[in-house]
Amino acid sequence: MTDTHASLDRLLAIMRRLRDPDGGCPWDSVQTFESVAPYTLEEAHEVVDAIDRGDYDDLRDELGDLLFQVVFHACMAQEQNLFDFADVATAIGDKLVRRHPHVFADAHYADADAQTRAWEDIKAAERRGRGEADASALTGVARGLSPERRAAKLQSRAARTGFQWSSLPPVVAKLDEEMAELKAECAASTPDAARIEDELGDVLFMLVNLARHTQTDFARALRHANAKFERRFRGMEQLAAADGTRMDDLSLAEQEALWQRVKHAERQDD
Repeated sequence: MTDTHASLDRLLAIMRRLRDPDGGCPWDSVQTFESVAPYTLEEAHEVVDAIDRGDYDDLRDELGDLLFQVVFHACMAQEQNLFDFADVATAIGDKLVRRHPHVFADAHYADADAQTRAWEDIKAAERRGRGEADASALTGVARGLSPERRAAKLQSRAARTGFQWSSLPPVVAKLDEEMAELKAECAASTPDAARIEDELGDVLFMLVNLARHTQTDFARALRHANAKFERRFRGMEQLAAADGTRMDDLSLAEQEALWQRVKHAERQDD
């Protein structure tokens, strides 16, 4: 196995060299927290994609890319005398010990649900310790989360106060209600874009709620739907090419026929 300390020291040294305004990389040396942030998010998604595909060689590489993002931000912070990589590692280590008293201290929890409630209580105490006075059950749900993840977090927090349906049928019924309202807005003689956006948001929020109640990962389900669409559309293009034509030369009905051929072929392969 590679020596962890040596590898990390080398990575930190590489980052400092890249950021050096005298002989470093022209691109890396001028980046800021704000300009790098989108790449950090992108690399996190690449990690998830590698996991979804079960490609563990790629996962190793993508985790390296994500680690580089942490090193990048820590290097920029060190340049501004804010903190350094060691501070980042120390802070997360301290936080993990603090939030797992059942592992590192004398606390005992009956089950995972009790441990989750205790975790939230510890986080709330941390916020109070920082002088954050907001006592709402929704306090601390980060605004930087992806919209579907933040929706699920908000719903879970509200559920801890008892504000949720106890079974699946009411969730489905509410989704049907929101869909009906969206359909009504779309069918209006002069559709209002703002109202459609509002109703579509309600539908999406309820879809997240449905995913939560069925213990389905909303983002993963959507990623799988994306992959399925891409696979089938590429199949349509291949069929069109085999017939000596192009997709954009076909009518919508002809394209739909290709879509059905691809779906049928997939079922035959199952």
